[in-house]
Amino acid sequence: MAAASLRVAMITTFYPPLSFGGDAQYVRRLAHALAARGVEVEIIFDGDAWRVLSGAIAGAALPEPAGVTVHRLQSLWPLGSTLLTHQLGRPVVQARKLREILAKGFDVIHYHNVSLVGGPGIMSFGDALKFYTPHDHWLVCPTHVLWRHNRELCTGRECLKCNFAYRRPPQLWRATRYLEQQSANVDVFIALSRSVAENHSRFGFSREMMLMSPFVGPSTAREPFPRRTAQRPYFLFVGRLEALKGLQELILEFDPALPADLWIAGTGTFEPELRRVAADRPQIRFLGHVPETKLVALYREALAVVAPSLGYEVFPSVVLEAFREGTPVVVRELGPYPQIIEESGGGLLFRDPNELRAALARLAGDGALRARLGASGQRTVETRWSEDTAVAAYLELIRRTAKSRSRPDISAKVDALPGVAKADATRAQ
Repeated sequence: MAAASLRVAMITTFYPPLSFGGDAQYVRRLAHALAARGVEVEIIFDGDAWRVLSGAIAGAALPEPAGVTVHRLQSLWPLGSTLLTHQLGRPVVQARKLREILAKGFDVIHYHNVSLVGGPGIMSFGDALKFYTPHDHWLVCPTHVLWRHNRELCTGRECLKCNFAYRRPPQLWRATRYLEQQSANVDVFIALSRSVAENHSRFGFSREMMLMSPFVGPSTAREPFPRRTAQRPYFLFVGRLEALKGLQELILEFDPALPADLWIAGTGTFEPELRRVAADRPQIRFLGHVPETKLVALYREALAVVAPSLGYEVFPSVVLEAFREGTPVVVRELGPYPQIIEESGGGLLFRDPNELRAALARLAGDGALRARLGASGQRTVETRWSEDTAVAAYLELIRRTAKSRSRPDISAKVDALPGVAKADATRAQ
């Protein structure tokens, strides 16, 4: 009789294609990597939340490989279901369905972005080893981004005023010990960068976070991207077009004196303002939404990928995708970016417009520098940030947690997986 497979449930508010940012892509990437190694993975996400925030009707689901099952939660009252979860910090409309799915029995329940799929209350659901990976700063910030009053980095709590600035109703449960109590149900909190762990500690989150590197898989099919006549070299931005991303500052650096253009891949609410800023700058090209298969070619042919974010990112997958294609990055010295450059040697940091301009000019004029930085980033993706390295660390974390919880049955399931190497996970200091 065959031994039972390791079973992992991943709970997240958004999941592709009903998603906005890199957190959902990370969940899908991890689920697929685990399934490829014999783990049974079930994804639970909230279609109501996506419908309310996007204003769109859900389309067809993406195909999933063998070993991955996706549960889309949806109700006849999307707005009410989403609002109740936001305000009460627990699943209400979907509570019964969540309990039914988790009652099937899992070895690991891994929470990701749970803000609208269940809030803190969902951390008590199910009986398993429990992990939590924050893909934003929701645990310590009602607006998720530590961008105070929608205009500046947060250096101290002014949450009530900030809610009004973002036009969001305050969450009264945040004024209680409810989050702290629910967090006690989680065995391990996982940070994808030192910055995330430090920010959570600085803003009062009491649980220690374990560092675990993210990863990027192999390149997808490389479809060519349509070219302009007499194409000039270009820098590339990939991401949502929001004020927090800092594109309004980046655009101002592109003028006739800089021998390169800026191509912008993505859409978002700040796009009209960005187009206004770029109106008299023919060096700026807005590409709109670009499919992943065409992004690969854009990365490979760019001088560099630029990430000018004004706020705290977690660990943008855009950087790993650029490195995978041998392309360097130019990034603001904020959040995870100093760690990324320190560990990879794959790009240049900047702190202000003068340093940004200097970095762009250096890379535009020095092919040898571009090649050296790009090769360094690519080597790091093939080792430190590879799929094999990340999955080995993840499975080793399951082993260690199972041992601490006296669950040898779970450790045995990990050891029974074919061709899996052991690795150590590192604790955040």
